[in-house]
Amino acid sequence: MADDSYPMTPKGLDALKAELKQIKEVDRPQNVKDIEEALEHGDLRENAEYHAAKEKQAELDARMRFAEYRISRAKVIDPAKMNSEKVAFGATIKVLDMDTDKEETYAIVGEHEVDIDKGHISFKSPIARAMMGKEEGDDFTLKLPKGDREFEVVSIEYKALE
Repeated sequence: MADDSYPMTPKGLDALKAELKQIKEVDRPQNVKDIEEALEHGDLRENAEYHAAKEKQAELDARMRFAEYRISRAKVIDPAKMNSEKVAFGATIKVLDMDTDKEETYAIVGEHEVDIDKGHISFKSPIARAMMGKEEGDDFTLKLPKGDREFEVVSIEYKALE
């Protein structure tokens, strides 16, 4: 059987736990009230509020199951406790785009922690996979539909994510 653990940072685990708490303590109870209120309107065959509330219930249940599943199989990796000279999960990497001479900074995180605006990319993303195992000063090629792009690893740091 394949390894079904989900790598994530402590911050990612905290976010999943907070989402689960929000669903269980706020969203779900409100949804139950919405369903009860819609039931008071009578005929369910033409009751759009009831059907919308039931759809919302299914969505909340799915999100809750997803969060519980991921939490139960979380493999928490704390970047602040890591020390490596190679790019791996949890690393914050500064890279130089050799075509544009522009530097970008990326942090490699779990799938549900992605935030492009902060530079947090999934460990499964093409650029993260291309960087894995590289050291400072190493070059790597990212194959894109528009053509290959060359990058250089400028620095690697392991720290708590902001």
